[in-house]
Amino acid sequence: QVQLAESGGGLVRPGGSLRLSCTVSGDIIGINNMNWYRQAPGTERYLVATISESGRTVYVDSVKGRFTISRDNAKKTAYLQMNSLKPEDTAVYYCNADIRAYSKVQVTLTNYWGQGTQVIVSS
Repeated sequence: QVQLAESGGGLVRPGGSLRLSCTVSGDIIGINNMNWYRQAPGTERYLVATISESGRTVYVDSVKGRFTISRDNAKKTAYLQMNSLKPEDTAVYYCNADIRAYSKVQVTLTNYWGQGTQVIVSS
């Protein structure tokens, strides 16, 4: 029932920009952390950026100063603004979130993944 949908990926030249979006759907109470991961072919998936419900952010060193994670709680959406893109940013980008929902009479906290969106940075 709960789903995360990413959009905004594509092909861009080095130095260009893209903005990724991740929208949560379903009957939820709220969202704790929202995260962006990426995975290049033949490599492990790793965390690129995370944002708490209150707006605290953490970035991997390789994207600091270039990427900005943000969220709109009313729209249940997270964004990743990617500027000054480099070829090494090429990867599938995955949205991830910790989501609060009701299960029976208990509030649950469950981690969800989006389907991924491809970003290719190439000349």
